[in-house]
Formats: sequence, structure tokens, C-alpha cells
Amino acid sequence: MALPSSQIRVANNLPPIVSAGTRLLILGSLPGDASLKAAQYYAHPQNAFWRLVGGVVGVDLAGLPYPDRLEALKTAGVGLWDVIAHATRPGSLDGAIRDAEAADLNLLAGRLPGLRAVAFNGATSARIGRRTLTPAPGISLIDLPSSSPAHTRSFESKAEAWSVLKPFVIRP
Repeated sequence: MALPSSQIRVANNLPPIVSAGTRLLILGSLPGDASLKAAQYYAHPQNAFWRLVGGVVGVDLAGLPYPDRLEALKTAGVGLWDVIAHATRPGSLDGAIRDAEAADLNLLAGRLPGLRAVAFNGATSARIGRRTLTPAPGISLIDLPSSSPAHTRSFESKAEAWSVLKPFVIRP
């Protein structure tokens, strides 16, 4: 017998995308259904993440195959992960997240010697991440508007807000 949709437990099985050169760590909340199914960060075709971060790093990431996107992020000193390790959530909307268990952000951040900034992709990520993460001195915490299509702010407005990340990346 299947569990009712309100009882669906979601595990974030996407590993952190980081390297020794990570200077900027961008944290989402919890991968949506499309991302979990594809085993790729920000796989929903209407999510603006790849266009937004591409503008930050100066590379058309949306036009690249997924492995090349990740390599370009690493080259730019950008890492990815999510603030939630497990939660109950029917569907993909952050507003439906219940019983969230935070990921071990402090452990990850402690393994990144070049880390200069942590950016939170959306309000849920910022709320949980700021409560969970104890950054080392000198690490900037930056709240960003969500790249999700459910966040109805214009792309141009989101891109302007995301441009504050440019000083933390290595641009070509």
C-alpha cells in the first residue's frame, strides 16, 4: 500500500559539488522531483538557476551538457549543495516541506579552505542555512531570490540580485 502524498519522505541524494578551489558555495533547499529523477541539480527546465549562475561566472551554462556545467562551476570556484538532507514533501514546492533535517553544512564548509561566501538560493534555504551554519570569520552569507519558476520575480530582477556573487568567483 502506497503512503499518502503528505507522508512522502524525500532524501537529498545529490552529493555536494565542490573542490579544493571552492570560493563560493551556493545552497538550495531540497532538490525538486525533476532534479531527483534526473540526479542533477536544477534539472527543471523552467528553473533559472543555470542562466543566473552563468551570468555570474561569465559562461553560458544553460547551453552546456550537465557534466560540463559542473566542470565550469568548479573552474569558477563555485560549489553547490542543499541545506536539507531529508524532509517530508509532496511535490517540489518549498512551501510543502515539513520535518526538515538539515544537512551538515558546517562539516562541508570546514573542508573548503578557500571558501569566501555562502549564498542561499531562496528564502527556505536562507532560513534553514542561517540557522544551521556557523561560518568562519570572513565568510559572507548572501540571501538570493529563488531561481525557481514558482518565485515570480522577473529574470532581470533576479539576475541583478545574483550579480552580487561576481566578486567571489573566478571569471574567464
